[in-house]
Amino acid sequence: MQKFTKLTGVAAPLPMINIDTDAIIPKQFLKTIKRTGLGKHLFSELRYDDNGEERPDFVLNKPAYRKAEILVAGENFGCGSSREHAPWALLDFGIRCVISTSFADIFYNNCFQNGILPIKVKPEELEKLMDDASRGANATLTVDLEAQEIRGPDGGCITFEMDPFRKRCLIEGLDNIGLTMKEEKSIAAYEEKAAAARPWA
Repeated sequence: MQKFTKLTGVAAPLPMINIDTDAIIPKQFLKTIKRTGLGKHLFSELRYDDNGEERPDFVLNKPAYRKAEILVAGENFGCGSSREHAPWALLDFGIRCVISTSFADIFYNNCFQNGILPIKVKPEELEKLMDDASRGANATLTVDLEAQEIRGPDGGCITFEMDPFRKRCLIEGLDNIGLTMKEEKSIAAYEEKAAAARPWA
């Protein structure tokens, strides 16, 4: 999993509440088990019309936000089903951080397993960040996970809370498999000892 320490990138404003996982990645794109190739379908029904043409008014279709790495979104982001394809699609598009006042629990947990940093902020802080993200070409934020700070284009700073264990996993690039593999020697030693004690097993 890709490490997350500090990110400076364009932030795209998405001031919509209750964006569910079907809006993030519609069901017709869930046939794959690959984590790549989903970015082009991210927010498909919002990005494209019925003919597959881009909707020019959708934020990620605007020139300033085509390479956004941060998403500033309304409350209850990622609600709906538990599909892990949602963070896969965000990551494949290039989104490494999502900022909102609240997230659906399963989506929130899935983000940490895929190298995406979900940040919860207060409503008044989200309003300020949404304003920062609305500046087009100047909509650049710096997210520092180690310091737990978000810095805006005008130098303003917002601090955020983060579970220490999840913070460590993102900084070290460890998902559940990575955490298990860190104990590979201990696991091998246990298996060897167990095999000697129970050779019939």
